Amino acid sequence: MSVSEARSDVAALRHGFSGQVLLPGDDGYDDRRRVWNAMVDRRPAIIARCADAKDVAAAVRFGRTCGLEVGVRCGGHSILGLPVSEGGLMIDMTPMDAVRVDPERRRAWVQGGAMLGALDRATQPYGLATTAGNVSHTGVGGLTLGGGMGWLARGYGLACDNVESFEIVTAEGAVLRADAGENADLFWGLRGGGGNFGVVTEFEFRLHETGTRSLLADLYFPLDEAEKALGAWRDLLPDAPRQATFTAWVGTAGDWPHLPPELRGRPLASVGYVWVGDPDEGRGLLSSLRACGSPAAQRVTELSYVDLQTMDDTVEGHAVRRYWKGHYFREFGDDAIRAFLARGLDDGGADGRYLPNASLQAYGGAIADVPDHETAFSQRDALIEFVAAARWTDPAEDDVRMAAARRYAATLEPLASGAYVNSLTDEGAQGVRRAYPPEKLARLTALKDKYDPGNVFHLNQNIRPGVKENP
Repeated sequence: MSVSEARSDVAALRHGFSGQVLLPGDDGYDDRRRVWNAMVDRRPAIIARCADAKDVAAAVRFGRTCGLEVGVRCGGHSILGLPVSEGGLMIDMTPMDAVRVDPERRRAWVQGGAMLGALDRATQPYGLATTAGNVSHTGVGGLTLGGGMGWLARGYGLACDNVESFEIVTAEGAVLRADAGENADLFWGLRGGGGNFGVVTEFEFRLHETGTRSLLADLYFPLDEAEKALGAWRDLLPDAPRQATFTAWVGTAGDWPHLPPELRGRPLASVGYVWVGDPDEGRGLLSSLRACGSPAAQRVTELSYVDLQTMDDTVEGHAVRRYWKGHYFREFGDDAIRAFLARGLDDGGADGRYLPNASLQAYGGAIADVPDHETAFSQRDALIEFVAAARWTDPAEDDVRMAAARRYAATLEPLASGAYVNSLTDEGAQGVRRAYPPEKLARLTALKDKYDPGNVFHLNQNIRPGVKENP
């Protein structure tokens, strides 16, 4: 749709619309189309900044009537910038950011545009929390609909496991409630099926008594000493307490104050864990971790849970170019450890200057307690999740940075067991098949046929309808 066409049609949308409708050239338009990945520079014909579920329903109906491609933006953390449709309609949920907490019932009602940080800030004064991701400006909606890994998941389940109910706007513009008793099929699909079935305007979460404190422990090793340390770290995973999430990392160290100057800017690997709860209890794991080897440096830090949840927020925010690849592993043998540490350099021609960093995060615990058939989320038997993440600022490096990440992930894919839908990038239908086994994908396709047969909501890791799509 051209700008002139958008201006002639937008009066119909603005009628009765409580939020703000932006067109190219309007104040705030460029700010609202900007997302986390600075590579994304697309221009929607219309940005509908919704104030409530009624606005969302009106925007969906408007987009269908005008034949506009519809994207839904919350945190904007999609690597591909999927919420931003060139020449289409972007439904901007971010004005809907309220969080209401009932500490007695241990419930939180979270609007669909809220960020994870808003949820944490609302619940932590009561010593309560629910599973959320590791970057506070991630949207609650996108994280939860794909599953939702975080530091509390081993103890209390994924974010999607803690949802009691959803309020959702469907492709028809209807507002529905989905829970275990009402629209139960949709409730199943929304817990891990991504944004394929509608726009969630409110989540009801269960909360847990987590306290307000945490402990972070990392041991750093030169690469030539890291293989043995990673093997010992891996062997700790099966017996790890549920309050602990074991982590590992490999990459080029930054100018980090917890490292001595001689290690900054060098390739390093680390092993460690995050403990949510009493830091003194968390220190009980340090002897086991230190048995992994003699590190070149270490970091053991007590911090508040809110600070833990914001420590990976980047100073650059939305000004960095990004790309990533991810895998799940049911086991992580010595071959996988060596490939993890090599960062794709086993493939001739790779340039070490452009290699991505990579992380491992342990699963298990309460994640694996949930029977696989109960939610759309799959891969509950995963031992660890791997993500290779590249970030840079020079557009001239786009191709080489992305190629290095793909090469790195390809060296580990033969050993992997699947993929997390929230970590998929440009894999398309093949990636969706890695995220869901055939029986789950068939059930999700049937759900798509029921709630969105025209594939209105396709700017996501798309589950295509099995029926013929409407024009």
